[in-house]
Amino acid sequence: MNKEITTEILEEWLENVRPYAYDGQVADYIPALSRQNPEELAVAIHYIDGSSIHAGEIEATFTLQSITKVISLALALMDNGEDYVFDHVGMEPTGDPFHSIYRLEQLPSKPLNPMINAGALSVTHMIHGDTPDEKVGRLLSFVHEMTDDHTIGYNEEVAASEFETAFLNRSLLFYMKQHQIVTGSVEETLDAYTKQCAIEVNVPQLARIGALFANEGRDLDSGRQIIPKHFARICKTFMVTCGMYDASGSFAIKVGMPAKSGVSGSVVASLNGFGGIAVYGPSLDEKGNSVVGLRLLELLSNRYDLSIF
Repeated sequence: MNKEITTEILEEWLENVRPYAYDGQVADYIPALSRQNPEELAVAIHYIDGSSIHAGEIEATFTLQSITKVISLALALMDNGEDYVFDHVGMEPTGDPFHSIYRLEQLPSKPLNPMINAGALSVTHMIHGDTPDEKVGRLLSFVHEMTDDHTIGYNEEVAASEFETAFLNRSLLFYMKQHQIVTGSVEETLDAYTKQCAIEVNVPQLARIGALFANEGRDLDSGRQIIPKHFARICKTFMVTCGMYDASGSFAIKVGMPAKSGVSGSVVASLNGFGGIAVYGPSLDEKGNSVVGLRLLELLSNRYDLSIF
């Protein structure tokens, strides 16, 4: 395990990338996210031996947004099995934007993968629970297990803001309902999905989630298998092929880590035999990825040879 990286190095490198904080802009299509401070930056590494280091505004909390797509996929696989899940959502990457409806117009009209919005909505629909709150409650319990932290909840203001403005996601759901990819109430599925995206963490908590995936789904302290090894592998594979929206190919070349980003400005990476890395920087590039997060992960990967390729 490469443990050359120290807290002092993280602090220095975070300062080096700080000037990039204004190269993008915070997400403004979700009103509650538009108030994020671009200068609020943090990074954490959680090694698979349980030790951790961090730098920056580590107490700052943020909503997971699309990072929950990896977590909900793991739970849906555990609830339904691999065959059922991939009967309803594909496995292929796409060069289209994460909110695109275009591919749903082609046959078979199921989402290409679980990391785009259409696929994530379908996955949320598959999570067991009779009501949106039951689904979200099970997701939160799952996150509590992964982090060993039962204080984590979701941001009600962000969830409400997303729900009220989610017209495109409603369109995706109605289109999938027309083709029997999802059933039941569109509003209930969207309610669960927006609350799921609003689950709120800080970078040390997120780095631990990344480390659990890196540890083949096993708890870092007890060794208990929280996610079956095969399902953890599936999730990390999607992180490589689809985790950074339609910039996943260039990210694989420049950084080479299984990673997932969210439009709150958070990124989590998961490296077998190493651990989890989490970065938070709210300014986004044109693809929806954290400008500071991408730059910092690229620097760390190149300096410490962290690419899996």
